[in-house]
Amino acid sequence: MEPRQLPVPGERTSETLSRFRDESGPVVRIELPGAVEAWMVTSYDTVNEVLTGDGTLYGKNPAAFTALHDGTIAPDWPLRQLIEGDHLLTKDGEDHRRLRGLVNKAFTPARVAAMEPRIRQLTDDLLDRLARAGEEVDLVREFGEPLPIAVICELLGVPEDERYRIREWTNVLLSHVAEPAEAAAAGGGLLAYLGEFIGRKRGDGDGDDLTTGLIRAQEEEGDRLSHEEMVGLLWLVLIAGHETTVHLIANTVIALCADPAQLERVRAHGSWEQLVEEALRCRNSVLTVMFRYPREDVRVAGTAIRAGEPIAVALSAAGTDPARYGGDAAAFDASREPDAHLGFGRGPHFCLGAPLARLELRIALSSLFARFPGLRLAVPPDKIAYTSSLITEGPLELPVLLGPPA
Repeated sequence: MEPRQLPVPGERTSETLSRFRDESGPVVRIELPGAVEAWMVTSYDTVNEVLTGDGTLYGKNPAAFTALHDGTIAPDWPLRQLIEGDHLLTKDGEDHRRLRGLVNKAFTPARVAAMEPRIRQLTDDLLDRLARAGEEVDLVREFGEPLPIAVICELLGVPEDERYRIREWTNVLLSHVAEPAEAAAAGGGLLAYLGEFIGRKRGDGDGDDLTTGLIRAQEEEGDRLSHEEMVGLLWLVLIAGHETTVHLIANTVIALCADPAQLERVRAHGSWEQLVEEALRCRNSVLTVMFRYPREDVRVAGTAIRAGEPIAVALSAAGTDPARYGGDAAAFDASREPDAHLGFGRGPHFCLGAPLARLELRIALSSLFARFPGLRLAVPPDKIAYTSSLITEGPLELPVLLGPPA
């Protein structure tokens, strides 16, 4: 099987992954930047199969990625910054359960529920600022970006004047076109910042944020969480906790503005939760998760994959798979009867931030369209430029006309 090239110039990555699924089948050989070859599963069934085998047949620890360690892949390959590291996404078995258990003690449903009033306040403050900004605004810069950053940084206790650097580092780390030196500098900068930040929080002693909660859990558990593991956890929560929501807000706004009748139905029935699930299914900002590594030679949909060969999991292609969701699977339909989706993954690595993401998206969208009922795109949808990433996708800018506030 000849590898398919990723990325494809001039095509959004979500479109590329769906095309690969339709043209090449549910298991595709791909070539990533840097001439690194991998496999990709693209259908609902194959994605579900691989995720179901998480922790048993497939592992997440990059130590199993043969080509990463035998000299085949260059030491400065930029994607190393994402797939290596001492954090939840690189752990399996007992190591993963231990870290996840410690996070769960601080990242409780009660903590997420308690954030709702603050998320509403942050949202309203940004909408007040939008109302003073003029008729045409960039909704990403003025709303979709600052809200998730503020929420995740408040959750972790990051001071407001330090948040802009986190966004800058994240943009570089998730870009597959970043130069090796640029990716290394961004990764090193974020890790150094987090080490210093944890030291400050440990010295403070007080606080009701997630970082303080993790430090307390660490101390109560007899220091079972090392400093490196703490840094890795915050690294993961910071990046995954805001980047995906930034894009998901914008992707959903575009879908609603492209079909105002759907927006009116959602308003009439108050079905914002159902709309959020449809956005997670077919407008998901998370395109792929990298990687799973077979512990032994496997066959997926009849394709032989050897132990240690990386498998990228195309969540976005699974969400628009006609074999699962019918011939109109790619269409955004907020009235669609809810069906199971894999937008947050499944298994032991199911996204621990799923409740916060759902809450944040529901508040952001319902509040935005309540305040600006006439909001519409300022440019045609096909003129919107999207991020350059294999991992996430969303508009770089989103020019909208707000209309008069309600």
